[in-house]
Amino acid sequence: MIGGGAWGTALADLLARKGGFESVTLWAREPEVVDGINREHANPMFLPGAVLGPTLRASGDLGEAVRGADVVVSSAPSHAVREVMARAGPALRGGALVVSVSKGLEPERLTTLSCVLAEVLPPGVPIAALSGPSFAREVYERQPTAVVAAAAEHGVAQRVQQVFSTSYFRVYSATDVLGVELGGALKNVIALAAGMLDGLGLGHNARAALITRGLAEITRLGVALGAEPLTFAGLAGMGDLILTATGPQSRNRSLGVELGRGRRLDDVLAGLATVAEGVNTARSAVTLAERHGVELPIAREVAEVLFRGKPPRQAVADLMERELKAEVWGGGGQERRRGRRQR
Repeated sequence: MIGGGAWGTALADLLARKGGFESVTLWAREPEVVDGINREHANPMFLPGAVLGPTLRASGDLGEAVRGADVVVSSAPSHAVREVMARAGPALRGGALVVSVSKGLEPERLTTLSCVLAEVLPPGVPIAALSGPSFAREVYERQPTAVVAAAAEHGVAQRVQQVFSTSYFRVYSATDVLGVELGGALKNVIALAAGMLDGLGLGHNARAALITRGLAEITRLGVALGAEPLTFAGLAGMGDLILTATGPQSRNRSLGVELGRGRRLDDVLAGLATVAEGVNTARSAVTLAERHGVELPIAREVAEVLFRGKPPRQAVADLMERELKAEVWGGGGQERRRGRRQR
């Protein structure tokens, strides 16, 4: 497991307790995380109060952690995946399966993380993405959770199913890697907006509208980039969006709440111990939308609040007062097909 955040720790604990592996090793950049796992079977920095599986061990040596592993899980923050996994690549054993569980886009190149892995890892390494509605704390607590594993070759996705599936962690398989990764990344932008609504004290009507139209935005951009539209109706799309936009454990929603209450972005970020991926993804989404001629009004307003200091209440007003139009779902382009049959 490459990355000692809450999600990486919860998945490493799941695999260690499931068994079937000679060993499960977690690599972390922070020495205190490594020491905490090895000495006390705990990661109080990122998953406080969790007693981890006794067979789980940690290492601060990336090469040592990866060397000889049958499965390597990439769970570093999106902006760090290229650097970390490029260092890990030379230590990979032949035939090792690499699974990306991070949710975001690479900010500089505006690409998905499986594409980053394909660029930095040795040729021919099987790569899959695991995503879906899954708070780390609830996975650690063994609460029923369903996610999806996607790989270009269905057999690779099925291998991931076998690795991760337990009686409480159900893994479905898919081949639309792009759609699964985009759903996991873009939902964080809508979750920021949902938090802003809560911070403003707005009600359930506004939240329901936001989630529905947010899913439409995610689908439009995803289809324009080449993803399958039905992917966004599944666990990696609608499922993850509902969880992240409504759940109190969502870092992105919580950040949005603070912004809705009037706090400045820099002040909120300064108090966070973990990454809120939606901040960088908002900028990336708007840039991709402009590049591909896709209309993303919610993401655009989120970016205005984040990076230009626009008051959240004004952003809501501007969304509500946009030009009236027909509701058209999916399609990938702008909502201009008023004469077509609506679905």
